[in-house]
Amino acid sequence: MASRKLISSGSPFESQIGYSRAVVDGDWVFVSGCTGYNYSTGTLSHDVVEQAEQTMQNIKEALLTAGAEVKDIVRVRYILPNRQDFPKIWPVLQKWLGDVRPAATMIQAGLMEEAMKIEIEVTARKSSTG
Repeated sequence: MASRKLISSGSPFESQIGYSRAVVDGDWVFVSGCTGYNYSTGTLSHDVVEQAEQTMQNIKEALLTAGAEVKDIVRVRYILPNRQDFPKIWPVLQKWLGDVRPAATMIQAGLMEEAMKIEIEVTARKSSTG
């Protein structure tokens, strides 16, 4: 039977809403949708490119806590309120995922707060090669 581990970012919303930053189930890691908040400074940039970079940093931290790495990502879902912003963040995505090349979907949808310009959700499978 696979072991299940809940990963928290320390956000009060996790207990208020009832979710985890990530869930580890065996070799699989499911990372909840992450936004561009810088949790160490409590800030959110107004720039979609900067938000995308911080979002990937937040995902990296969740994966590391779960015992995985960015290279282990097999599925990614991008959610943007403004689809015209998607090409602007391609250089950030190329930097982080260009060699990983996970299966991907982009969805246009409203996010929790107007200031949020991107949310990214990933699924990873821990590699046995380390």
